[in-house]
Amino acid sequence: MAAASTENAMRSSGFARVLIYLILILFALFYLLPFGIMLINSLKPLSEITGGNMIALPRDWTIAPWLSAWSTAQIGVEPTGLRPYFINSIVMAVPAVLLSTIVGALNGYVLTKWHFRGATIIFGLLLFSCFIPFQIVLIPMARILGILDIAGTTPGLILVHFVYGIGFTTLYFRNYYAAFPTELVRAAQIDGAGFFQIFWRIMLPSSGPIIAVSFIWQFTNIWNDFLFGASFASGGGAPMTVALNNLVNSSTGVREYNVHFAGAIMAAAPTLLVYIVAGRYFVRGLMAGSVKG
Repeated sequence: MAAASTENAMRSSGFARVLIYLILILFALFYLLPFGIMLINSLKPLSEITGGNMIALPRDWTIAPWLSAWSTAQIGVEPTGLRPYFINSIVMAVPAVLLSTIVGALNGYVLTKWHFRGATIIFGLLLFSCFIPFQIVLIPMARILGILDIAGTTPGLILVHFVYGIGFTTLYFRNYYAAFPTELVRAAQIDGAGFFQIFWRIMLPSSGPIIAVSFIWQFTNIWNDFLFGASFASGGGAPMTVALNNLVNSSTGVREYNVHFAGAIMAAAPTLLVYIVAGRYFVRGLMAGSVKG
C-alpha cells in the first residue's frame, strides 16, 4: 500500500514538473518571438520584407544589412554606420561603471564600518537619489556641464552616469557590507591597518558577488540610456542608443527595415551578452547581502 502511494506521488510529481517546464518553454518562446523576428528579418533582402514575408525564413540569406548597419548606414549627415557610436558607448560605459562601483564600495564601507554622526542621514539622501526621475536633473546637470566646459562631450556623459549611479552602488555595497563581520575590521585596525589598507585588502577582495551586481546594473542602465545621451551628447559623440534612433529616423526614400533590425540587435547585444554570461552572478550577489550571518 505504501509502495503504491509512493509510486503515485512520484508520477504526480513528474507530471507537475513536465507541465511546469512546458509552461516555462511557452513563455520563453513568447518572450523571444520579437527578437527572433528581428533576427530573421535582419538576414533577408529588403525585397522579401516589403513583399509581406516578415515572419517566414529568408529565401536568400544575406549579411549585407549587418555590414551596412555597422559601417555604411546613414547616421545623421555622414554614412558612418553604427561603428563609431558603438565605440562611444564603450568609452562612456566602462569608466562610468568602474568609477561608480569604486565610489559606491567606499561609501558602503564607510557607512557600515566607520560609524559617525549623520551617517544615517547621508545614506538616506543617497538612497533618495535613486528615486529621482531623470527628467528632474536635466537642467541642473546641463548647467554644471556648461560650467565645467564638458557639455556635449563623452567625459560629460561619463560624469552624468557616474553621479547618477552612486546612489544605487552605495545601496548595494552598504547592504552587503552590513553583513560583513565587523570583528575582522577591528582586528585589522589593532594590527595597524589603515582605512585604505582595510578596504583594499579585506573588504574589496570579499566583494566579488556584489561587484558583479554593480557592474551588471550600471552597465545595463548606462548602455541602454537614451535620455542623457540625447540631452548631453552631440554629433559624433553620441552613444549607440541615440545613433540607432537617428538611423531609423534619418532614412530617406525607402526604409531599410533589415538594416534597422540589424542595428537594433547590435545595440542590444552587449547587455544581452552580459546577462547571458553573468546573469547568475547578479542573483547570487543580491542574495549574498540579503541574509546576515
